[in-house]
Amino acid sequence: MKRVLLTLALVMPALVSYAQQEVTIKAGTVIPLQSVNQVMAADVTEGEVVDFTVVQDVKINGVCAIPRGTLVKGKVTEARKSTVAGTKGRLVIAINYLTLPNGDPLYFANTDVRIYGKNRTPLAVTLAFLAWPCVFIPGTKAVMPAGYEVLATVAANTTFVVE
Repeated sequence: MKRVLLTLALVMPALVSYAQQEVTIKAGTVIPLQSVNQVMAADVTEGEVVDFTVVQDVKINGVCAIPRGTLVKGKVTEARKSTVAGTKGRLVIAINYLTLPNGDPLYFANTDVRIYGKNRTPLAVTLAFLAWPCVFIPGTKAVMPAGYEVLATVAANTTFVVE
């Protein structure tokens, strides 16, 4: 019995170290993301967090570095609802990083989602000369639908251990 326990004690560390592999995600690697929920500029405030998920497994040398479904947090940096006189709605969400399975951050380069409504200012101003209530024509709303696809680009080479 002592031999079996001694053998297991010697073999287990070798198995654990064998299961771990160091992986490097290179700068410029594109990671496809998708929004989880619909976001309307009129319903959110600057600083609010918006969820995205990784669309497909990111594999490096046959190893799954980032599994499909990994949650990514974006932050609303601008949220303007459409107003009278044709002003369009605006929604800007910054996606700065995702958290890797081991807890390390993977930073993105300039991954912003920018969604704008339609500007109707020229229409509202032109029609206002014919009938003054036309100045109240609003621009269209800025809406990011659920499932909106975004391509995030890795900012710098990132090396980490995958189990």
